[in-house]
Amino acid sequence: MSTYTKDDLLALIRNQSPMTMRQQLLLTAMLSAPAIMAQLSSILMQYIDASMLGRLGAMQAASVGLVSTTTWLFGGLGFALSSGFAVQVAHLVGANDYSAARSVVRQALVTSLIAGVALGVAGMLLSPHLPVWLGGGDDICRDASVYFLIYAAAYPLLMLFYCSAAMLRACGNMKVPSGLSIGLCVLDVVFNFLLIFPQRHYTVAGLEITIPGADLGVTGAALGSALAFLVVSVGMVWYLMRRSPELRMAENRGSFLPTRRCLSRAAKIGSPIALERTVMTSAQIAITAIVAPLGAVAIAANTFAITAESICYMPGYGISDAATTLVGQSLGARRKALTRRFAYITLALGIAIMSLTGALMYVAAPLMMQLMTPNAEIVALGSHILRIEAFAEPMFAASIVCYGIFVGAGDTLMPSILNFCCIWLVRLSLSLALVGAMGLTGVWIAMCIELCVRGVVFLSRFAWGNWMRALK
Repeated sequence: MSTYTKDDLLALIRNQSPMTMRQQLLLTAMLSAPAIMAQLSSILMQYIDASMLGRLGAMQAASVGLVSTTTWLFGGLGFALSSGFAVQVAHLVGANDYSAARSVVRQALVTSLIAGVALGVAGMLLSPHLPVWLGGGDDICRDASVYFLIYAAAYPLLMLFYCSAAMLRACGNMKVPSGLSIGLCVLDVVFNFLLIFPQRHYTVAGLEITIPGADLGVTGAALGSALAFLVVSVGMVWYLMRRSPELRMAENRGSFLPTRRCLSRAAKIGSPIALERTVMTSAQIAITAIVAPLGAVAIAANTFAITAESICYMPGYGISDAATTLVGQSLGARRKALTRRFAYITLALGIAIMSLTGALMYVAAPLMMQLMTPNAEIVALGSHILRIEAFAEPMFAASIVCYGIFVGAGDTLMPSILNFCCIWLVRLSLSLALVGAMGLTGVWIAMCIELCVRGVVFLSRFAWGNWMRALK
């Protein structure tokens, strides 16, 4: 039996060679597995942060939870910018035009750094006021402000991380971003362990062991994540520029100055994503403001439940990354039938895996919450809302993977509009209607309904095939 490597199978796409269904399934699995690991490691980092802060108390957890949706907004803008360049790279690599792909990478890195500095400064200026605007109480605003200040200061590093990872994924390299993401998680654990807690003493087999600690609490959590991103971002950029077989700069030196043509294409692809992420995360920020008056227990339960649920839906985002690469490279190679087959394969895989993770989340909800906090009230409320959300996971998977397929085809405007309409017209309105009578439970029922509606809408667009128009 023939043994194929990932590069062998990607070469079949680029060289116009026929591919069997077995080869298509194998390539999908090869790209999806490391992408899923990368996504899971990112969520695991958040899970560990939440767990460590949960040991400090509900107030510390709530302070981070209050500004978490705003950090998602900044992260979404980074994703949008990197996607605008990464789709170009995927198309060029699919067409075997590596010189042009490297030119796009150079421009992407410079643009990402400039945007990261600008947004970071804006976030630092915003940090003293943000927790107050979100409705946080005096007991959590100070910690929330300091946490967001440090996050904003580190934002240029995050932008380079997002950009470099997206460029590598676009050319089919999922293992390096995945490996470095896992390294990021490990470093985050180590730094947080040393910075959040005070110095501790343990006796093991009669030996006295002292574990150093800075006792910085929430500030230590933010500093730990920032230091982890510093180390990993440097490693990611170095690999992209020096070691990547397809994109390393030694193969083709040139200008880093962004060109109007490249920026225009990036804006055409990335602007709808940026707008969509902005309006969607703005709705999530509004929902955070709806939850905030419910008190610290509700804020903490909401934050922990979101983190716990992320473990279930991040496999969908990993498969979505693989779908973007496969669709983008097939599109660049002008292979319409193959593009459609990869779209169906990744969509089916995403729905199957997230249906399974949703079922597991329903069963294990109390355990997932207990790992993050010993507070029985938070565990009970968080477990309850997690079980509500479990029913939405299959349709959530459909929307996640469809979105990745559409991005790979360069079709970003209509999906962004659909996401905007679903979250603002369905989730936000239902949350406002239900929170008064049902509290946090009503907010999560609204979320469950909206995700199901969104999945149906995205599947409908996928079935109609309008996203394929970019191939004409």
